[in-house]
Amino acid sequence: MSTRGVVFVHSSPTAVCPHVEWALSGVLGTRVSLEWTPQPASPGQLRAECTWSGPVGSAGALAAALRAWSMVRFEVTEEPSSGVDGERFCYTPQLGLWRGRASANGDIVVGEDQLRALLSGVPVGQVPGRIRELLGSAWDEALEPFRFAGDGAPVTWLHQVG
Repeated sequence: MSTRGVVFVHSSPTAVCPHVEWALSGVLGTRVSLEWTPQPASPGQLRAECTWSGPVGSAGALAAALRAWSMVRFEVTEEPSSGVDGERFCYTPQLGLWRGRASANGDIVVGEDQLRALLSGVPVGQVPGRIRELLGSAWDEALEPFRFAGDGAPVTWLHQVG
C-alpha cells in the first residue's frame, strides 16, 4: 500500500544540506535534489520542502533518517491511507522528536489508549500539560516562526521508484 506526504526542512546549516538530500534519497530510493532557500527565521540557515510518495510508514523512516543531524529542524507528514492513520513527525534541536497520529483533515488524533494511560497515571493538575504534550503544542510553537518564513517558498515533487 502506498501513500504520500511532505518533508519540511525548516532550517539546516549549508554544509548539512547535501546530507539531508542523501538521507531522503536513501529512504525514497530515488535521487533527491531540493531547492534550498534562505530561512529568514534563522539567518545563515537554509530551508526546503518536498512532497513524496512511497509505502505506508515512509514518514517514520524519513524522520529517522533526518534525525541523524541534530541541528536540523524538520517536519514530516504522511497522509492517512486505507486502514492506516496519517502521521506527523516534528523535530527541533531543543525538544527532540515528536510523533502524532493525524486525521484526514490534518488534525492530531489522541487515541483512547493514550487518554486512558494519561488519566490513570498522572495527577489531575498535570493533565492539561500532558494533553499539550500529546498534541505536540511545544513543537508547533517552536516551529511556527519557521513555517511562516517558508510561505511561498518553492516545493520539490518526489516519487519513490519501484
